[in-house]
Amino acid sequence: MYVRGRVHIARPERARRHTAFICDYLAEEELRREIHEGLNVVENWNSANKDIFYGKAGDLTGDDREHVEVSALALHLVQAAIVYLNTRMVQIVLAEPKWRKKLTDADRRALSALFWSHLNLYGKFELDMSKQLDLGPGPSVEGSTIR
Repeated sequence: MYVRGRVHIARPERARRHTAFICDYLAEEELRREIHEGLNVVENWNSANKDIFYGKAGDLTGDDREHVEVSALALHLVQAAIVYLNTRMVQIVLAEPKWRKKLTDADRRALSALFWSHLNLYGKFELDMSKQLDLGPGPSVEGSTIR
C-alpha cells in the first residue's frame, strides 16, 4: 500500500515538471535550438551505429540471446574506442593555444566526441604493429597520467 501511495504522489509531481519543461521549451527559442542540435548529434551517432554494425541492415539479430548480447557488446566496444580516440584528438587540438583562444564558450559547448565521418569503415586496412598512433600523454587524473 505504501509503495502504491508513493507512485500516486510521484505522478502529479512528474506531470508538473513535464508541464514546466514544455512551457520553457515553447517560450525559449535558444532551448529549442540546443535540444534540436543535441538530437542531431544523437541521430548522426545512431546512423554511425547502423554503418558500423552493417550486418542484417544494422539490426542486432541472432540465433539466440547470447549471440545478440555478444554482438551488442562488440558494438559497444567499437563505439567506446571511437569516442576515446575522438576525445583524445579533440584534446590534442585544444591543447594548442591558438585553438583555445579561437573557440568561444558556445563552440566549446558544441564539441562532441560523437563524430565518425573520418572513419574508413569499408575497404583495405594496413596494420603496422611497429607503429602506434601518437596521441601524446593522456589527461592527468589526480596526479597520474593515463596512457
